[in-house]
Amino acid sequence: MSRYRLYPTPEQVDGLVEHCRQARLVFNLAVEQQGWWNPRRGAAPGYTEQCRQLTEARAEFDWLRAGSQTVQQQALRDFATAMANFYAGSRRRPSYRKRGRNESFRIVGPTAMRIRKINRRWSEILVPKIGWVRFRRSRPVPAAMSYRITMDRAGRWHLAFAAIPEPTPAPGTGEVVGVDRGVAVSAALSTGELLRCPKLRPKESERILRLQRRLARAKRGSNRRARLKARIARLRAREVDRRKDWVEKTSTDLARRFAVIRVEDLRIRAMTRSAKGTLDTPGTNVRQKSGLNRSVLANGWGLLVRRLEQKAPGRVEQIYPAFTSQRCSDCGHVAAGSRESQSRFRCVACGHADNADVNAARNIAAGHAVTARGGIDPPKPRNREPQRNAPPLPAGVE
Repeated sequence: MSRYRLYPTPEQVDGLVEHCRQARLVFNLAVEQQGWWNPRRGAAPGYTEQCRQLTEARAEFDWLRAGSQTVQQQALRDFATAMANFYAGSRRRPSYRKRGRNESFRIVGPTAMRIRKINRRWSEILVPKIGWVRFRRSRPVPAAMSYRITMDRAGRWHLAFAAIPEPTPAPGTGEVVGVDRGVAVSAALSTGELLRCPKLRPKESERILRLQRRLARAKRGSNRRARLKARIARLRAREVDRRKDWVEKTSTDLARRFAVIRVEDLRIRAMTRSAKGTLDTPGTNVRQKSGLNRSVLANGWGLLVRRLEQKAPGRVEQIYPAFTSQRCSDCGHVAAGSRESQSRFRCVACGHADNADVNAARNIAAGHAVTARGGIDPPKPRNREPQRNAPPLPAGVE
């Protein structure tokens, strides 16, 4: 999607918030209705039946009829899409939207492209029941039949058009690069480059810590607590913006420079699962695991690969990651003792020394999935996605 910063007036903010509130209400009612249904009652109502029920509700309640029918119907469409994705294999069932966290609504149809240009930097879009709202024209506006307006936790409004951008053309050199994702180094390339995702500065981290301590002492529901949450959200939004900007620039650079991009096939959702356990079987090292989970998510592992696949479709290969950090990229010997530290690799067989992350990236670029016996196996497919373009076995390996 092409996203733009939206700048509504204070009066328009009230209307946008009301649209978000009604979209959230309709979506949550659909979630509640789906949870109440069971096989003994027959099939749960689909999108068409829910639209008919929405029409009846609008005829009965004046406050619901005063809102936009398009906004409310598209909330039902969002729920239908989420349920279809869940039945198609998505692990997450649609859940209730929370106020302040999932604030968005969608507009479709001819109204979606009623845009007028003010000057080179500014344009306006027509939002039903609100009027013309200004947005920053940071790039050309694509031709789309729908758009979504969202509000983040920092109170900023954004406009996103549902348009698939053109993929980045391949360089035509046939060059292959391996990308090893880590915590200390966000992305190490087989070319020797070490890329780090920008994070909050030390002073900003100290400020967040102070604000969080004050938030813990604030009374729930007070204005002071709301102001503290808004200040923390603004700092967190700054961190997210930096991470997204780094991912966009890095993915575009890799898609332009290399014909084939190989990354590890990591199950990030399973890797960042909480270690708390249950009351009967409590987990161990919970605080350490929580810190590791935050570090993994702060480096944008999943977002980087997702944007690479969108910008370079068909040119991203996911390699089975077994023992890629313990294999020598020079002689192929596999030994855990070769990884001397987080950043140092020295092969115990041939003495080859290199940065540990770069050595792993070169194994990934070669497409090697190493077994515990030291042999080379073809990449194993995951349940979530079949392996694409598996590298051939070396000569003499069966």
